[in-house]
Amino acid sequence: MQIFFDNFLDNSPVWFKTSILVFLVVCWPIKILLGTTVVGWLFVGMFILTLAMALKCYPLQSGGLLALAVLALGLTSPEAVWHEIEHQLGVLMLLIFMVSFIHFMQPLLVFIFGKLLVKVKNKVVLSLLFSISAAFLSAFLDALTVTAVLITVFVALYGVYEKVHSALGTDYNKDNIPDHDELGGDTLERFRGFIRSLVMHGAVGTALGGVCTLVGEPQNLLIAEEMGWTFIEFFLNMAHITMPVLAAGLITCAVLEITKKFGFGQPLEPTVRGIIEGYLKEQDRERSKADIYGLWVMGVCGIALVVGLALHVMEVGMIGLSLLVIVTALTGITNEHRIGSAFTESMPFVSLLCIFFVIVAMIGDLKLFSPVIELVLQMPQDQQPKLFFLANGLLSAISDNVFVATIYISEVKDAFDAGLISREHMEVLAVAINTGTNLPSVATPNGQAAFLFLLTSALAPAIRLGYGRMVFMALPYTVVLTFVGYIMQ
Repeated sequence: MQIFFDNFLDNSPVWFKTSILVFLVVCWPIKILLGTTVVGWLFVGMFILTLAMALKCYPLQSGGLLALAVLALGLTSPEAVWHEIEHQLGVLMLLIFMVSFIHFMQPLLVFIFGKLLVKVKNKVVLSLLFSISAAFLSAFLDALTVTAVLITVFVALYGVYEKVHSALGTDYNKDNIPDHDELGGDTLERFRGFIRSLVMHGAVGTALGGVCTLVGEPQNLLIAEEMGWTFIEFFLNMAHITMPVLAAGLITCAVLEITKKFGFGQPLEPTVRGIIEGYLKEQDRERSKADIYGLWVMGVCGIALVVGLALHVMEVGMIGLSLLVIVTALTGITNEHRIGSAFTESMPFVSLLCIFFVIVAMIGDLKLFSPVIELVLQMPQDQQPKLFFLANGLLSAISDNVFVATIYISEVKDAFDAGLISREHMEVLAVAINTGTNLPSVATPNGQAAFLFLLTSALAPAIRLGYGRMVFMALPYTVVLTFVGYIMQ
């Protein structure tokens, strides 16, 4: 599967766009002959394929053609799409402003994580540190913010290696740098494998931590509001599932590194470690008083970020915008073009999310998930939590976990208001919905916005992290997290 997605055809963008156009042409007779439900599922499948081909063709154009066809065929309406965009405005604001703020934190992040990479030489320990850190930060911050940090760090460190490899930066640790050919080939691929493993451990870590608290994922807050749970109540209601899952996830991380299966276990080679260490030493030697002052400003802004998000003083995007203003103002970054460059990473993904909301609106208008929901609610109550967990996980993996959680918690709330279920059973189902939308959805980039952001980031093509490879590397986590979450329901 990985070979198919990563090496299908040299001209796959042309082939792929052509297939999109052919698909759109045949949709009209299919709608007439087989009905809107069949066409709706075909569009869902085709949109997933556009994500799978992300390394060959950015999904904005191919997915955008599908979205325009959905509107042209009347499978959803512009009003429904706008409603979805309004509902997800917080996520869009987060991506626009928080990711841009993180861009200006790059010197501090590279300083901290670069030192960590060269100091911790045991890959198992290093992987656990990344996973635990991502889980902890996601529990109190936001998975997308943490993913943005990981992307920023590894893009910068990969850039250091690439600069040396291209012989443009040979001042870095001159004595320990081999020739150009030795830095390419297998050495480069092993370095990519090293980054892939760490960034995937970190990405899964955001799911492990994000499921635990009210602020960890957008749908968590939605569920908590419907149930009337405070921060502590939410954590305690979820803990009997989330804590065993967290432990299982960390054990899986260690086992994958020890066994070196599923693309994990690649250590940082001494040659590459020397390059990064040399770069960091040179940065330390050349750091001026103004640079040191800038690091202190970034550190204070980082603390303010943690406190602001943990206390939820305002919407996440507004916190990001506020800190972006502060960090640029206090470090003397006033050039319009330099500020504008900070938005180049997030805006294509924001555009892609708006396209994705067209598909989400279509799913809602055509009620593609309704048969699954109705089937689960008809089951005996003692079986419903486990079935809700699996159904939520399956649907989240092919659509969007916030959308799925919104539908399910609304159905459960309606059942409670109608007197069909008790308050106790509603709470059990709410736990199943939250854990179901957060845990099995790590199976694909579709279900986790953090995974999708990583897939479409500048880092993914650099380290050859395509859709198929991401699914393959996440597979052991998917199996373990789903199994533990299921038996603990």
